Amino acid sequence: MEKGIQKLKGLLAEVVDLQRSAAVLAWEQQTYMPPGGASARAEQLATLGGLAHRMFVTDEIGGLLAELEQSAGDWGYDSDEACLLRFIKRRYERERRIPTDLVAELARTTAIAQEVWVQARKAADYPMFKPYLRDVLSLRRQQAECLAPYDHIYDPLLDEYEPEMKTAEVRAMFASIKDDLVELVGTISERADAVRDEALHGDFDIERQRVFGLEVAQKFGYDLERGRQDEAPHPFCTHFSSDDVRITTRFDPTFLPSALFGTLHETGHALYEQGVDPRLARSGMDTGISLGVHESQSRLWENLIGRSRPFWRYFFPQLQAVFPDALANLDLESFYRAINRSAPSLIRVEADEVTYNLHVIIRFELELDLLTGMLDIDELPGAWNEKYQRYLGISPENDAEGVLQDIHWSMGAIGYFATYSIGNLLSVQLFNCAREALPNLDADIAAGDFDSLLGWLRDNIHHHGSKFTPRELVQRVTGGDMDARPYMAYLREKYSDIYDL
Repeated sequence: MEKGIQKLKGLLAEVVDLQRSAAVLAWEQQTYMPPGGASARAEQLATLGGLAHRMFVTDEIGGLLAELEQSAGDWGYDSDEACLLRFIKRRYERERRIPTDLVAELARTTAIAQEVWVQARKAADYPMFKPYLRDVLSLRRQQAECLAPYDHIYDPLLDEYEPEMKTAEVRAMFASIKDDLVELVGTISERADAVRDEALHGDFDIERQRVFGLEVAQKFGYDLERGRQDEAPHPFCTHFSSDDVRITTRFDPTFLPSALFGTLHETGHALYEQGVDPRLARSGMDTGISLGVHESQSRLWENLIGRSRPFWRYFFPQLQAVFPDALANLDLESFYRAINRSAPSLIRVEADEVTYNLHVIIRFELELDLLTGMLDIDELPGAWNEKYQRYLGISPENDAEGVLQDIHWSMGAIGYFATYSIGNLLSVQLFNCAREALPNLDADIAAGDFDSLLGWLRDNIHHHGSKFTPRELVQRVTGGDMDARPYMAYLREKYSDIYDL
């Protein structure tokens, strides 16, 4: 048995190395690659993606899994070996059903589509991007069909990002919060003038923004000996090992929160990846278990910490010193309310906590309609604008701030968006557990000390990597399943205070 597990680990390590090599190329494409390199990069990513898939779905790995399963009872359920066997068996059975040629073609097509998206977004030109979106959508439908039967065609695509979750569960999740969110947005809108944010709009030197953001990230625990920050059209975090975890952001010299909270958000992702147990390296389990759990970490650090009063009791004087012209005459309470101002807006990544999930619901509903054929991509901009008007009472003036604002569809990440809301709900559940375990947490945050919180997250979430399913992990930490009620209670309490509701 020991010989078999070591053989399996050796084969998996080679697959992971190829996947992480492709990730390096994908990171470089979004940060430093000249636009002219897109065609060659697409072929490189197709080659690496196809090769990694071909090496993973071999009969040799299948045989090792079957052999090891016979004696898996000798391992404890929580052991690295038992968890690896469960994790890889599930992935193997899924990937075995998808042709390698389809994997390679999807990598090739999305690499080109991302470059076209960048140009189309700059020009607010949806027709430029439309044929590439059509190709991506076709390939993702083919991928879903490989994994039939399913209850809904969205199921196998969602499962890629949130293992074991079904479309029906996401619909139920959104049904449980949508009406309350729309009502809260309406109630706050009646008190819109109670909170002002003019001080956040002005002249904010990009280099000063960069330095301050990274200082906060390091204070959180982001290790720059094992990470770095760069600029990209759409902020993201990626990793090539737990010792090489990189974040990106984009800067707006006229609006302070954009890059600042983007940096805190991506730092939350990075802390997760840097905290994975080194014993899991090159196994495939050496990463966060799902995008929903991952998003819980980024939203926790961005919102529950970064938009809290205790946090700014420590950091606001430092920020004032960095931008004295804009902030010197602003008091802490006014700043706190300004960064938490809630108002319908067009850009998801800059949306406040109250309206954010409505942005996600819109994208989720559009994806379902696109996949089922109820909506043609010719009709997508109009459908997008109609939903923004219906849910948020606003409509984009152009496609750059509308249907083209997110990179995800160009990446082929159809099935992804729901995980943002999953992360929001989980962030509050997990943070509530941390509060119970750490009674001095608010005082620590107000003193700029995040060691206890990061230690708790490392022990309970980060360390495990992908050893347990998302459902198992949530149950282990919270004692139950994902629950929207703590999240909604948090929003009501916070914004009732801010807006004197």
